[in-house]
Amino acid sequence: MAAPRLTLVHRHDCALCDEMLAQLEALGRTVALPPIDVVDVDSDPLLRRRHGLDVPVLLLDGAVVCRHRLDRGELARLLRPDRGAHA
Repeated sequence: MAAPRLTLVHRHDCALCDEMLAQLEALGRTVALPPIDVVDVDSDPLLRRRHGLDVPVLLLDGAVVCRHRLDRGELARLLRPDRGAHA
């Protein structure tokens, strides 16, 4: 199984996007997080079509974890080592 990856879909000059990134960086200093890729929604036509103005979006291996605000509880739940055992 490949290592999990987080992707933050953001937009330039987006205060909520900057806030979520800062929260992820702060969280990463206290708990182990997978690598975080930051992707500009406007740089990819598929992302723009999929998410449009609905940013920021945090993805775990391509699946939505949360939108607009960091949901620490949901992220922690999805990152549990046994998350795939009950799927």
